[in-house]
Amino acid sequence: MKKQMKLLIYSLLLMVPLAVSAAPDDVAYCKALATTYENLIMKRGAARGGIQAGLETSVALDQCKNGNPAGIPVLEQKLRDFKIELPPRT
Repeated sequence: MKKQMKLLIYSLLLMVPLAVSAAPDDVAYCKALATTYENLIMKRGAARGGIQAGLETSVALDQCKNGNPAGIPVLEQKLRDFKIELPPRT
């Protein structure tokens, strides 16, 4: 039992660098989503009298601009709703 627990702990410790190394890509992707949303939806809407982002979208935009990738699912869905192609994920 102790051997299995040690193996589990070591396995988890080995996975931490993998999770940390993925974060910069998520942050860059999130910022690209925010830029796409602002450029294609908010500015387009402003030219037509205004499309305002709802609270959920505003929070997601703020998260992405500040390096928090938690806003990714919201912005992806909003862009899909407007039938806008998502930026490439690197």
